[in-house]
Amino acid sequence: MKRDYGLTMRGIIKNNNGEILILKRHPKSRTDPDTWELPGGKMEEGEFFDDALVREIKEETNLNCKVGDLAIAIQHDYPYKRTVQMIMYLDDIEGEFKISDEHTDGKYASLDEIKTLKLSSCLKKVLEEKNWTI
Repeated sequence: MKRDYGLTMRGIIKNNNGEILILKRHPKSRTDPDTWELPGGKMEEGEFFDDALVREIKEETNLNCKVGDLAIAIQHDYPYKRTVQMIMYLDDIEGEFKISDEHTDGKYASLDEIKTLKLSSCLKKVLEEKNWTI
């Protein structure tokens, strides 16, 4: 059975201490429930990828941002779909952080702390590909 591709955009937001913003997926999520991930999500039809990322960041975190450089792009396959995930650095972060109903928790964490958490399969793959640096 052929599975279609989807494009997912994720963002790396760092605070002044170099910690990375991560969000905990909802326990009823179809993919990787109760795991930590980078903020972001799927593109809508006809949407430019940078607009999709800015929109998703606003929806999930209440933060405004600008898209910076590409961190990494990977293919990550699930049983029901194939995805290309583009992870971008985000700049000029403004606003007050507040998570949406899509997630149950959110925080800034160091890479050492992130290594101890239950991560989404995609975030784990990204960190392995980047040798646990981002």
